[in-house]
This record gives sequence, C-alpha cells and structure tokens, in this order.
Amino acid sequence: MSLELKYKVWLEANSRVVFGQGRKELLEAIEECKSLNAAAKKLNMSYRAAWGRLKASEERLGFKLVDHVAGEAMHLTKEARTLLAEFKILEEQLKTLMAKAAPKLNQFGKISYASRPDATKSKTNEK
Repeated sequence: MSLELKYKVWLEANSRVVFGQGRKELLEAIEECKSLNAAAKKLNMSYRAAWGRLKASEERLGFKLVDHVAGEAMHLTKEARTLLAEFKILEEQLKTLMAKAAPKLNQFGKISYASRPDATKSKTNEK
C-alpha cells in the first residue's frame, strides 16, 4: 500500500480564514508586482477575489497588510512582512517535522511525503 503524508496550515479567527497558503501567495505577488491587479493576474484570480481576501484578512487581523497611495506602487506593511516571514518559518519547521515523521509511519505502508503543503494542490475556497 502506498500512503501520502500531507498537511495544510492556516490561521483562523472565529472560524474564518485569516492567513494561509493562498494569502501568503497573494502577499508575495503584491510585493513582487507592486500592484493588487498585477498580483491577481499573476495568480490567475480576479481582482475582486484578491481584494476581498486582502480586506477580509485585514479586518480579521485588525491591521493593514498593504500601503497604497493612488498613483504609487503598493507595498506590504511592516506587519505584513513580519507575518509573512513568521509563516514561512512555521512552514519550514513543519516541513522538517513531517520529513522526520514519514519514516516512522512506514510500518503502516510505504509513505511518500511532499515537501510542500501545496505540492498536490487542490483548490480550496479560502474566503
């Protein structure tokens, strides 16, 4: 028997997504593209969906994730950069933990482990 060890991690507030893989990718794209519209296009999502997720996270967190003045580039706030960095650290720690756990589970079947939580990406509604 072949088994796959998988995991996903996200932050919630009142059972609503605050931050996870999708929000992480959105913030990274905003930082790279300097625009929400360009970030949304890069991620193959609508501007409205990107804006909605960004605003929902800001409301649930209680602080802004981006700074933007009309006519200027969009930038991540200090808090957003810190959240992103800490989330990446958490992902690396989980990756290490999962890599150590996989061999211990081989007694139940051949375990394969994807080093990225999104390696076998399934679309989830992260609203």
